[in-house]
Amino acid sequence: MRVFHLTLLAVAALAAPLSAQTAPLVEERSIPELQAAMAKGRASSEAITRAYLARVAAMDRTGPTLRAVIALNPDALAQARASDARRKAGKRLGPLDGIPILIKDNIETLDPIATTAGSLALKDNVTHRDAPVVAELRKGGAVILGKTNLSEWANIRSSSSISGWSAIGGLVRNPYALDRTACGSSSGSGAAIAASFAAAALGTETDGSVACPASMNGLAGLKPTVGLVSRTHVVPISHSQDTPGPMARSVRDVAILFSAMVAADPADPATTDAGKYVRDYAKTLSVDGLQGVRIAVLRPDMPAALKAKYEAELLVLKKVGAVLVDAEQPKLDGMGQAEGDVLHSELKADLDAYLASTPGSVKTRTLDQVIAFNEANTSAEMPFFAQETFLIAAKTRGLADAEYLGARAKSLRLAGAEGIDAILKTARATIIVAPTYGLPWLSDSVSGDNFSGPSASELPAISGYPHLTVPMGLVKGLPVGISFIATAHGDQAVLNAGYAYEQASKARIAPKYLPVADVGPGLDGVR
Repeated sequence: MRVFHLTLLAVAALAAPLSAQTAPLVEERSIPELQAAMAKGRASSEAITRAYLARVAAMDRTGPTLRAVIALNPDALAQARASDARRKAGKRLGPLDGIPILIKDNIETLDPIATTAGSLALKDNVTHRDAPVVAELRKGGAVILGKTNLSEWANIRSSSSISGWSAIGGLVRNPYALDRTACGSSSGSGAAIAASFAAAALGTETDGSVACPASMNGLAGLKPTVGLVSRTHVVPISHSQDTPGPMARSVRDVAILFSAMVAADPADPATTDAGKYVRDYAKTLSVDGLQGVRIAVLRPDMPAALKAKYEAELLVLKKVGAVLVDAEQPKLDGMGQAEGDVLHSELKADLDAYLASTPGSVKTRTLDQVIAFNEANTSAEMPFFAQETFLIAAKTRGLADAEYLGARAKSLRLAGAEGIDAILKTARATIIVAPTYGLPWLSDSVSGDNFSGPSASELPAISGYPHLTVPMGLVKGLPVGISFIATAHGDQAVLNAGYAYEQASKARIAPKYLPVADVGPGLDGVR
């Protein structure tokens, strides 16, 4: 913990004070707006980076105390100055050059900061290597501002966890209502970007870990088709379902960041064909992107206030030319159990392989050793919830086990061919729309998470298909999202649809950092 605070304070001391001059430079500013400011000489990358650092210093561990950032990069200002020099020399690298980006702290960077997954077991995991996805951003000139807090071990340690809590970073708070969850596991990425701590961020998702925090922090977030973005040097859960994903305040910013992330990686076999999908995903975004597009509309059970909001936003889709077709999700008995069996087996195998690759300073080299570390450090690591999921995973029998292989085949078939693909085929549609999640619940250190209402993440997560969530506005003062889901490699399609909806709805509302949500009368399951 001491190293963490020193890292933040040392870099924050370099930032300009938060003031009426610095806040407008970055608050709620898009990537194109920041690039325009630099192109016209109204700002430099260094000034923008200092302004973001000032916001973190003023708001993350003081002020609203969001606890969204685990560590700031001491090399961030040097990277910004290098970008300014390139711009001055006429050698700008692209739309991300000079743009500060935050990275979820289960993704390695070569900067002199640890990749911890929020756990004290990895507090010395300074690898001095870039995950290939970070290397791609760096190749495009992005400024790596720092690392974001997260649900420890990406929310896989326990089924009774508190989303957004880690032993290293504490509990992330939602900028819209500080008593509410930021969801997870990319909690810090969600809260940080909602609070304009950077232009955009990387999250990761196994099942819902981009979609949920994006939805509950008023952001756009893309869980890409698995295999488009490398997972090498990312602390793993599941090679079948893991993927990094971009999170930002607008669909265009998500598309810009995603365009720089797609690349083949020889060390990640899932990305063998990723080169076929390298493109500028922002180029085709249009307000007419939903004209004549058939959309399969799901209406799961949800609180009355959320239902009213969702139905109103469906009318926006119709207004911009979408053809809405009522649809129902097929009964997919056993899918959740099969997914759990897959995640348990892959967690053991994949995490052991990752830990074996870490520096000698990391003493926990296997899942069993992490379990022992947690038991030896109970007061710091397990003050609120235990590690029963880790214990289940430790007993699995490996990736050649017949039960594991059967579970993977079953979950993939149910979520893909009999799930998303069947819904689209029946509706003769190219996109599925659904409410992303319910409303952010009260953070509760006793009872843990209280998921209620709908969840759109399971089918695209298990199948590996793309899932984009877009802000749908506020319900009872709290952010909610609408999901756009397609079949494999339909990433451009969901971005096009989400952008057209976003531009027509203008639904996103910036956070006000209220201490308590203004839910009004009739809670409808909000609490």
